[in-house]
Amino acid sequence: MLRILEVLGESERPMTATEINAHLGLPKQTVHRLCATLEEEGFLTRYGTSLKFQASRRLRNLGASLLNHSRTHIVRRQLLTEVARHVRETVNFVVPGEAGMHYVDRVETDWAFRVQLPIGSSVPFHCTASGKCFLSSLDPHARDVLLSALPLDKKTPNTHGTIDSLLQDLERVSAHGYALDNQEFIAGMIAIAVPVKDTAGRFIAAVAFHGPTQRLSIDQAERQLPILLEASQKLSSAIFAADAY
Repeated sequence: MLRILEVLGESERPMTATEINAHLGLPKQTVHRLCATLEEEGFLTRYGTSLKFQASRRLRNLGASLLNHSRTHIVRRQLLTEVARHVRETVNFVVPGEAGMHYVDRVETDWAFRVQLPIGSSVPFHCTASGKCFLSSLDPHARDVLLSALPLDKKTPNTHGTIDSLLQDLERVSAHGYALDNQEFIAGMIAIAVPVKDTAGRFIAAVAFHGPTQRLSIDQAERQLPILLEASQKLSSAIFAADAY
């Protein structure tokens, strides 16, 4: 069963039991039975109405919980604290979830005036810096499927209201390696995010910080980009070196 989960975890798309078995070489009936069991237990789910399997919410939550309770949680907190000390704004560690980008960890700014987005909350994909980081990381087909299902709610006058407009922004994110939220989610708030990637270069999370426009401009946020990128690289190294402990 673990090998099935590994194969799906390494794939960027949903897979049929036959496609999974091409990596395993087990009897066909065995793989179909194991996939059915994992589906019944809630670790796999069907991709729409097809015969293809993908990781379920339960499996993603399990992975997030393992990361959160491992030694990487300590390293992550120290790195977020260090970034917050430099940028003097609230710093976040955010992962994709079913309801949007999910706030897993954060270090608050010491300013009395701040934008409150507590741990455990979720924010939209299409109008947040972390969300656009995630969307830009998807292969074109997966991205198009997700965008076609997203309600592009206008949160502010700056929110992308069309897929074409959002796609143009995502191309810029892909080219530059970071994403901006120029008052697209909350009027009066600026944010910047960079991806945290696994050893295969796939998106697993975003590191971001945000602040009110009274203190933070787009130019000021971009000037802090090297600090975010360094933290992202250290986080990736810490997460995927955990097996060495």
